[in-house]
Amino acid sequence: MTPQEKTRGRPENPVEHLIEQGLFASRWLLAPIYIGLSLSLLLILIKFAQEGWEMAKHIVTITPEDTILGVLGLIDLSLMANLLLMIIFGGYQNFVSKLELDGHEDTPDWIGHVGFSDLKLKLMASIVAISAIELLKYFLTIEQVSDRTMTWGIAIHVTFVVSAVLLAAMDYVMSRVRGADKSAGV
Repeated sequence: MTPQEKTRGRPENPVEHLIEQGLFASRWLLAPIYIGLSLSLLLILIKFAQEGWEMAKHIVTITPEDTILGVLGLIDLSLMANLLLMIIFGGYQNFVSKLELDGHEDTPDWIGHVGFSDLKLKLMASIVAISAIELLKYFLTIEQVSDRTMTWGIAIHVTFVVSAVLLAAMDYVMSRVRGADKSAGV
């Protein structure tokens, strides 16, 4: 059953109809939030350029370890920008309105196929990757990092990994339940 079929019909009570139309229109209150997130991509780009410029200025004098740390910082920013883009596209598409891009040749394959469940999993995978990069930075500078900081870093990363696995398991179970419901005609 399509979303249009699920919402076909109109309540007999005009007040109820007005309330339902108002609630449905309220989804557009999210649009400025997604516009703001789009603008924050610009902030990440500026920070990326700044970090890249600082590395380039000192490339002759910095150690290989500092180079690796700098590149990891750039990767971190890149992952954050990708995550932000997924949230913008996926959130807008799932909660505000379908993206109508006139079949633009650069439309990513996943647009239109990323549901809320997919978005949650991609979000958790990105958080785990970002956490892993931060932990790797700690390991590369282990002589400068306190035991407490290292312990907390590991604990937080393990918590993110376990959370991601549990979220994936819950989604798997729910997809199986939905599949069973569909085959039973529910």
